[in-house]
Amino acid sequence: MKQEIEKTLNELGKKRTPTLFIIDFDLKNYYIKPLDKVDSDIFYTIDKKTISSTKDIRYSFEAVEFESYKKAFDRVLEHIKAGNSYLLNLTFPSLLNIDANLKTIYEISDAKFKLYFKDKFVCFSPERFINIKDNKIYTYPMKGTINAKIPDAKKKILSNKKEMAEHVMVVDLLRNDLNIVSKNVQVEKFRYVESIKAGNRELLQVSSKISGELEESWQDRLGSIMIKLLPAGSITGTPKRKTVEIIKEVEGYERGFFTGVFGVFDGESLDSAVMIRFVEKKGDKLYYKSGGGITIDSKVEDEYNELKEKVYVPVF
Repeated sequence: MKQEIEKTLNELGKKRTPTLFIIDFDLKNYYIKPLDKVDSDIFYTIDKKTISSTKDIRYSFEAVEFESYKKAFDRVLEHIKAGNSYLLNLTFPSLLNIDANLKTIYEISDAKFKLYFKDKFVCFSPERFINIKDNKIYTYPMKGTINAKIPDAKKKILSNKKEMAEHVMVVDLLRNDLNIVSKNVQVEKFRYVESIKAGNRELLQVSSKISGELEESWQDRLGSIMIKLLPAGSITGTPKRKTVEIIKEVEGYERGFFTGVFGVFDGESLDSAVMIRFVEKKGDKLYYKSGGGITIDSKVEDEYNELKEKVYVPVF
């Protein structure tokens, strides 16, 4: 399947065909279509805030039991202590009780990156994956979240040693990833803070900006570039290959399209997002998938609370 994704995107890139691509976490399932052939039950926005509904939405959720989370967390720490991983993004699904459907959730979100896919899932992501323009590739790892209402929230998130270590590891991982596909890689901006809406709350998120230089004909190897960078380092961990193996061992469920990527190639440039802030439909139930990065300094209660803190519907 990985080879099919690479081949399809390379062919479309060589023809400079404007394309929508949606690729799951395991690179097993994908949707790649020229923009003029995208199915009518798929909606998306890329780097643009749009709201088509302002309905009053109420919701609640049932997170994974703490003991189940702790069991997985403890296993992750065992791997970290053994040197198998230094950072691992641990996630779980939460049952979402809401008086709205996936389409409505899409419509009320003002996230820069939104995707509604065939009444199967919706994401309203604040995290860009890669952006390519003028023969330069950019990525923006996002690691570190805090409730903006906490006194001195910005100062606290930037001075937190655990959050700093986690962010440094992700920046180093993605800098190395960009070195695989580009040259003259550099961190242009390190640990800047942005505000995002989280339902009726405001969160502060810490990001960095990394860039590299591509050759003028990079579009000819569009698929090869994507495959070498996936899965996204910010939602896996480091070292990437071994950490992905551990994720599959400890999480106990299929991520599917959650933490995959989607984006648009317009024929000359590309923009894309990591599929987080993600709600999936299974049968007649909705599940919100969320999590956070685990390091040697992580505390299980804090990480469990972060998983729950990230469960929100855009507006209610």
